[in-house]
Amino acid sequence: MISSISPTDGSLLAEYEETTPTELIHHIETAGRLQQEWEHVSLEDRAAPMRRLAELLDASREELAVLMADEMGKPMAQGRAEVDKCAWVCRHYAEETERILADDHIVTDRAKSYVAYRPLGVVLAVMPWNFPFWQVFRFLAPALMAGNAGLLKHASNVTGCALAIDRLTVEAGFPNGLFRTLVIGSSRVNTVLEHPLVVAATLTGSDPAGRAVATKAGSLLKKTVLELGGSDPYVVLADADLEQAAATCAASRLINGGQSCIAAKRFIVEAPVVDEFTDLMAAALAKAVMGDPHSETTTLGPMARVDLRDELHAQVTRTVESGGSLRKGGVVPEGVGAFYPPTMITGVEKGMALYHEETFGPVAAVIAAQGLDDAVRIANDSEFGLGAAIFTGDPELGEQVARNRLQAGSCFVNALVSSDPRLPFGGIKTSGYGREMADLGMKFLNAKTVVVA
Repeated sequence: MISSISPTDGSLLAEYEETTPTELIHHIETAGRLQQEWEHVSLEDRAAPMRRLAELLDASREELAVLMADEMGKPMAQGRAEVDKCAWVCRHYAEETERILADDHIVTDRAKSYVAYRPLGVVLAVMPWNFPFWQVFRFLAPALMAGNAGLLKHASNVTGCALAIDRLTVEAGFPNGLFRTLVIGSSRVNTVLEHPLVVAATLTGSDPAGRAVATKAGSLLKKTVLELGGSDPYVVLADADLEQAAATCAASRLINGGQSCIAAKRFIVEAPVVDEFTDLMAAALAKAVMGDPHSETTTLGPMARVDLRDELHAQVTRTVESGGSLRKGGVVPEGVGAFYPPTMITGVEKGMALYHEETFGPVAAVIAAQGLDDAVRIANDSEFGLGAAIFTGDPELGEQVARNRLQAGSCFVNALVSSDPRLPFGGIKTSGYGREMADLGMKFLNAKTVVVA
């Protein structure tokens, strides 16, 4: 039995029967059978249910936002925005797949030579709770439009969201079972990977989870795409618009309660302006309204689970004990729920927990830098490489640093890092490999060379 617990008050929301071993095999075999039919369906006929799926997301916007608030504490406004983004990625691939999958004709000494892009088969998606719809749809839309089938192993605490996606895909007109949620725990992922009909896997989640799936899939010679953790650096130069930078940095740190791989984590500020920036950012963080995620006035809901809140607080405590200065927050609220206040620690240095570790919650680490070169060095002094940003009054310099010097999969100038269906998304180093969305997001394909003599 899998339980869904409210992060707001600790109450039991629902209990779900796990998929039995017999049901699991049935779902995999059904997906395999349907995929063999689906890959021969025209792109126009694949796009029709994808467009309908976008319409259903629009119509279900409020219901799905409430579900996210219930299961993982996302404030309503942010939940609605997440649903909107899911509809966007569905429409994007409904419109763009024909262009993306067009044959690449290559001139050779043969009569005809080209690369045709064909689907691989059944793909397993292992997804996290922090964006319970978006993480799935950015996989689902390109995978189904490419002619693949999808199996979802979602985080257990958002099983209601996972089953809602099941329902929506069937209602949209996709064959029942082409996409299927498997209500299973993490210990059963290997069983799915071992099935010969499952040809690939994509995972968004922690570094240990990614290593486990990659190791198993590698032993089976099955393709993987991994989007793992991040400790995104935001570099603030002395010539930046500090008010704009502080407001943007605070917004990035608080989006989704700070529970985002691409949320800003480390704020690396040139020493001459570090005090002024810290004052401005502390004021911006103070504007957050922490409370019940169902309330329209709430901008910061609870964290997804109490154990995750306690792990975050332990990171804060260790950093302060190592010499960091607690500027704001850092105290666990009394009462029920997984709440944690906006927190800022200054004077963070190498060797401290918040310098090296990913923080998945509303905690900001401020690090002083002695000039641009030192700031870039600190930014890159991390095992992670998902996103990065730089704030400067010289956009050309910012672009040069973002393009050539910051080690990350996505680098933004004078803006917070975000994902967009039109742009590829993914990381380097221990933040994973492969890309999602855009043309590169059509990743589970056989690039088949065809030659006619």
